[in-house]
Amino acid sequence: MDFTPVVVGGDIGAYSLARAFHEAYGIRTVVISRLAGWVVGTSALIDNVRCEDPFDADVLAPILQQVADARPDGRLLLLGSADATVKAIIRVRDEIGLDERYIAPYISLDTFVAATEKQNFTRLCQQLGVDHPGTVVVDLAEEIPGDLEIPFEFPVIAKPAEVSEWKRIQFPGQNKVHTVASREDLLELLRTIRGAGYRESIIVQDRIPGDDQEMRILTVYCDQESRVRFASWGYTLLEEHAPGAIGNPAAIITGVDRDMVAQAQRLCTELGWTGYANFDLKHDRRDGRTKFFELNPRLGRSNYYVTAGGHNPVTWYVDEHLRGALPEEGPGSGIGEDGILQEQPEVLYAVVPIALIKRYTTLPEARARLRRVLKARRIGNPLHYPGVDDSLSRRRYVLAAGLNSVLKFQRYYRPEGGDRISRLLRRRSGTRAEDRA
Repeated sequence: MDFTPVVVGGDIGAYSLARAFHEAYGIRTVVISRLAGWVVGTSALIDNVRCEDPFDADVLAPILQQVADARPDGRLLLLGSADATVKAIIRVRDEIGLDERYIAPYISLDTFVAATEKQNFTRLCQQLGVDHPGTVVVDLAEEIPGDLEIPFEFPVIAKPAEVSEWKRIQFPGQNKVHTVASREDLLELLRTIRGAGYRESIIVQDRIPGDDQEMRILTVYCDQESRVRFASWGYTLLEEHAPGAIGNPAAIITGVDRDMVAQAQRLCTELGWTGYANFDLKHDRRDGRTKFFELNPRLGRSNYYVTAGGHNPVTWYVDEHLRGALPEEGPGSGIGEDGILQEQPEVLYAVVPIALIKRYTTLPEARARLRRVLKARRIGNPLHYPGVDDSLSRRRYVLAAGLNSVLKFQRYYRPEGGDRISRLLRRRSGTRAEDRA
């Protein structure tokens, strides 16, 4: 097939997509980004094109046309690596217009809003009986009521309902997700956010206890009838905690959970969803249920966990939109009447040093999973592509990123039981210093 992948976004998720296309088809990917960070800028798999604001459809549209003009032959498969870039792509496709050779395999803007704006997703979960945390929606288009009622215990979670608008504001201490200790702190945070110019809703949620090891991830691919044709489940061991990156998975072990896929199917059917949906979830040890937080309208930033698990996710896009046929049997053929999914071997997806993952993995079940995958040497890191994308400069950046991640975790992450982990880190650090002396 003669086609070129075009990915809008410059993060590790965009790189992971480019690597997936190279692994499956041996081809290069055009990545459109505002900046050329080292993950994209040093890659031998990528042709980088700069765009001043890839989140703005009016700015993105002429750049997409320039990419098409420079490649007059073959189709162009257009993907986004973040919610905001997917939204911009949808707007260019449906409102401004794309070169006819582009394929942008996304839902309509109305469906995008219905699924991704968190207050809408919460209502949908309530309507369909899908497990989700307790939620209060605060509309910052209105003044914040002084008697705001929060019906669950503090601390609580506060996060934006509209991520695209969130990226347009700035205020001291701004994060993707805020953990708020008291009602007074919540009111102060809401006033600060509104003062910064954000006028969309803020989602205030019951904080499910437990650290990163209780987080889960689910990625599904839906055909044109909104039927799940493929699903990839994962147990998160560790997430990023530095400001601006908080909540991004740093270590995942793949697995299967049929009940969660069945609940995801209800959501996708109701929405009329097509293509990929990526769900963030968390296991609640208070009642033993796993609860849906949100739907991301794309392959997630950590999408390489799917590839590492043995199922290259970009092949479903290519099979449906370029070959014209999804698999009729085996992986990708869908969920049978008995609800049985294809099995997945346990594989560790990791973008931080293994020693760091070991230190923060404390739950017995999580430790057992980690021991199994390490013993079997089933580990996948999108940044390690030996013999293909491993120039000397790139290897240096990967090494530096690993060392920097250790420093960031020591600075920003204090999980439940974190004092013990901090003492362990300091003790090991002191031992190494004595050895060097």
